[in-house]
Amino acid sequence: MTTPVIAPSPTPALGADPGLVLSGLRAAIDGLQAQGTPLVRGPQEYDALLIGYDREIRRLQALKLAVVAAADAARVAEQAGLSDTSAWFARRTRSDGAAASREVGLATALATTPGQTVRPCAQALASGELSADHARVIVAATGQLPSGLTSGEVTTVEEDLVEKAGRLSPDHLRRVARRALAAVEEDQAIVDRHEDDLLRTEEDGARSRTKLTLHDNGDGTTTGHFTVPTVAASILRKVIQSMTSPRRARLGATAAQAGDPTERRDWSHQAGHAFADLLGRIPTDHLHHKVAATVLVTIEHDHLRDAVGAAGLDTGDSLSASETLRLACGAGIAPVVLNGPGLPLHLGRTQRFFNEAQRVVLATRHHTCIAEGCERPFAWCELHHRKHWAHRGTSNLEDADPLCGFHHQRIHDPRYTHTRGPNGVTFRLRT
Repeated sequence: MTTPVIAPSPTPALGADPGLVLSGLRAAIDGLQAQGTPLVRGPQEYDALLIGYDREIRRLQALKLAVVAAADAARVAEQAGLSDTSAWFARRTRSDGAAASREVGLATALATTPGQTVRPCAQALASGELSADHARVIVAATGQLPSGLTSGEVTTVEEDLVEKAGRLSPDHLRRVARRALAAVEEDQAIVDRHEDDLLRTEEDGARSRTKLTLHDNGDGTTTGHFTVPTVAASILRKVIQSMTSPRRARLGATAAQAGDPTERRDWSHQAGHAFADLLGRIPTDHLHHKVAATVLVTIEHDHLRDAVGAAGLDTGDSLSASETLRLACGAGIAPVVLNGPGLPLHLGRTQRFFNEAQRVVLATRHHTCIAEGCERPFAWCELHHRKHWAHRGTSNLEDADPLCGFHHQRIHDPRYTHTRGPNGVTFRLRT
């Protein structure tokens, strides 16, 4: 039987004596552990160590997936009396069924037989350039491409996603991958329709899996579990976050330090209290009216008119145009009019704080905190004056920078310097 591999050439795990390979690997790791924590002299060396270890772990993950793919082809599970390779993987690694199924699915998707061209994401995983989570996103995205594409076009799309994976987290890559077709399709209308189809399929699946269960614990509390569409969760998240904002949390921490035991709560505890408070304030006689939380939705007019394409939420999520139209009938959807009349967007020094109209416009320009590498969504951000108000700064639109609570504190921290670059604001501890 042909043995599948997922690396450009036969891998040590499959091309050499397994016992010798594992013995060498164990000896190398034992040597590193015996040395203890490496002696480092500064942040750059920590960076190098972390990146280096992470790269080698990814390469080991590729080798493990090669073993799984080979075991699947050899029908090892059947020989062991198990139902399938996922059951074999779960038993041998003591993992749960869902995790085992994901691992086996990725292994078989990346596997090729000798003579076949190795997939770009398999090569990148084997060299440590991307993680298994990135590879899983890429495999899913290429599997959802239109059926009429040639194998060369599919490879081009995959190579483009591999390149993007080098600078994006798996979650961000997943959102970007909905428009992966743009790598080989010049007609943006076709790309829009494909993205819209993917979002509609995702939304239909979300609705079919929506459920709520509640269990009375008999001690004055009730435990619940729910699965809802992401847009519904985004509205709930914004309400809870507004009730447990970082600034309130900092005030709570101060009170706790002062000896107030009622304020000694972790974030989930605070969120639980906010959720209970929210449930107690639901206006049951007006359930058909607008929700209290307004989610900013940005969409091109043509997409909304034609009900095709994607809308972006200020929470970092996406909706199909048709779902946006449905929500606009009853939910708290704020329209963004960039060329309309009358919204004061340039306030100079007549007003200390940025207003809501400016925030709405900024939501069309920024999806996350502008600190480099920070993916906290715009909805979590505070608006920072690029030139401090105390230094004669203005509250004009071009002077507003969205920063999450952490990076807003950091930009005012005199122990750090900050620099603006093409990828956002970077921070460095003063020496």
